[in-house]
Amino acid sequence: MSGQKPVTPSPDGLAASVKAAKTRGLPPVHLWNPPFCGDLDIRVAKDGTWTYLGSPIRRFELVKLFSSILKKENGKYYLVTPVEKVGITVEDAPFIAEDFDQIGSGDGQVLRFTTSVGDQAEAGADHPIRIEIDPDTAEPSPYILIRSNLEARIDRKSFYRMVDIATHHEGWFGVWSGGQFFGLIPSDDLG
Repeated sequence: MSGQKPVTPSPDGLAASVKAAKTRGLPPVHLWNPPFCGDLDIRVAKDGTWTYLGSPIRRFELVKLFSSILKKENGKYYLVTPVEKVGITVEDAPFIAEDFDQIGSGDGQVLRFTTSVGDQAEAGADHPIRIEIDPDTAEPSPYILIRSNLEARIDRKSFYRMVDIATHHEGWFGVWSGGQFFGLIPSDDLG
């Protein structure tokens, strides 16, 4: 290998590597463990916007491709291909859950969330919902596990829809999905 220049990671190079892997569905990033090639100035903003060098990535297909090769290890985010692994910055959660479908009702219902990149997850044991409360503002931030250890922040309108269908259960006000109860706020806080 002497005499060869190291390859500098680039968005186009990542896209080409993934396309060359020719996988159906989501690429098996959990099986890929290439060497770390450095950080790339790709950022996922809190609102779900993906940027490169400070400019929004406007090609949805490219954002969808990058989201499919996203991996989280030890609290850091990486884009991973069979041959390279580059670090990126995620401000909050890598995905935004923009909507959900309510299938059924009561404790037998299922809430199927859809992200801004088209991923779907049915809330339940494999895709739990969690709430994080801001210590300064007491504002809730709801999240759902989408895949592996990657979460989507549930957008405000979807959270309000969840509150509309919520019920009281064992001291909590929350929602049922997939046979699981997810507390949104303690019932005592409803005053």
